[in-house]
Amino acid sequence: MRYDEDYESPDVIDRRDEEHGGGAGLTAGSGAIGLLLRLVASRFGFGGTVVLFVGYYLLQSLGGSISLPGTRRATTPTGPDPQRSFVAFALDDIQNFWRDAYPGPGGYQRAQLVLFRNRTPTACGLGAAATGPFYCPGDKKAYIDLSFFQTLSERLGAPGDFARAYVLAHEVGHHVQNLQGTSRRVHQAPSSRQKGAQGLSVRLELQADCFAGAWAHYAQKKGLLEAGDLEEALRAAQAIGDDTLQRNSSGTVRPETFSHGTSKQREQWFARGFRSGDPKVCDSFSGAI
Repeated sequence: MRYDEDYESPDVIDRRDEEHGGGAGLTAGSGAIGLLLRLVASRFGFGGTVVLFVGYYLLQSLGGSISLPGTRRATTPTGPDPQRSFVAFALDDIQNFWRDAYPGPGGYQRAQLVLFRNRTPTACGLGAAATGPFYCPGDKKAYIDLSFFQTLSERLGAPGDFARAYVLAHEVGHHVQNLQGTSRRVHQAPSSRQKGAQGLSVRLELQADCFAGAWAHYAQKKGLLEAGDLEEALRAAQAIGDDTLQRNSSGTVRPETFSHGTSKQREQWFARGFRSGDPKVCDSFSGAI
């Protein structure tokens, strides 16, 4: 993907020079979520990194406050920062697309992207690198520890800068869903309707994939895509399908536990958005998926 190597965005908040202590006080519910994160990480065998985007769902349930025992400064490399420039450029381009394409009343409200290391406070609780990239509806911010991109490439088998752009576009897609009230309606629905291969949680994720594809269409029309970029995004979508992750971790696929969709579904919904460029084709809540 072509981008300005010296690009800066006012919507990027860089907290990488801060380190928050591990003894943060959480509410009882938040503590349970923390335990669940560790169990999921163990189950999928990614060490400190959980399956892509799983943190979005887990952090949605964090409603309590946090208290940090202390913050200390960390060392941030000086000089050019290509990763920051890339995510800043991609973020602004994604949001410029939504400025014109937002399909709801009231107009598009821009999200902010927080870069952090290890852990950081959010309106949804204490965010950690172990959750992967996530979006917090409470403060309308997306969060990412940039070391995730190395995991995406080396452990999940999805290298390339446009795979990274897909990650960002997916999280901004969750922001759009938050603005539209879609996320709230999904998470307020009975749990029986949220779960499973045809459940609302899967449909929410597939719509965010489709939204990411719609932006990719916009980026292509602007001449930002390079040879192989589309394949990088599709490879990332394939790598993080529920069936692929479950098969690689345990050898068993359990559709009743799906939360994000199969590899084929994720590819198809990204491709649907890419072919059209119109978010209106991204209705994943009607009919079979």
